[in-house]
Amino acid sequence: QVQLVESGGGLVQAGGSLRLSCAASGLTFSNHIMAWFRLAPGKEREFVAGIRRTGDNRYYAASVKGRFTISRDNAKNSLYLQMNSLKPEDTAVYYCAKSSGIVLLTTPSAYDYWGQGTQVTVSS
Repeated sequence: QVQLVESGGGLVQAGGSLRLSCAASGLTFSNHIMAWFRLAPGKEREFVAGIRRTGDNRYYAASVKGRFTISRDNAKNSLYLQMNSLKPEDTAVYYCAKSSGIVLLTTPSAYDYWGQGTQVTVSS
């Protein structure tokens, strides 16, 4: 079955960096749009970044554009999120997700498989 396993979260000071990874199995990874979402306490799940199958087209939420970079390695069945210039408001559980369609969408309902999440905490 499809499995998505995130890693790389942790505690970092404001202005610092983290790199999240998502290892995918049970699917033909290169066939699917992938994305990162995040969930902060008291908030709804939020789209962070998405990437098309070949990695040639990426889309970012306005709140992270210019600070975060999404990438993928189809040979390694892996998705990444490089997060720089982190802010306390970036604190959340970050999830890797697989799209169920062929159009890169930002709504959670467009994604049918999710990882268990990895906690990112940014201290001020």
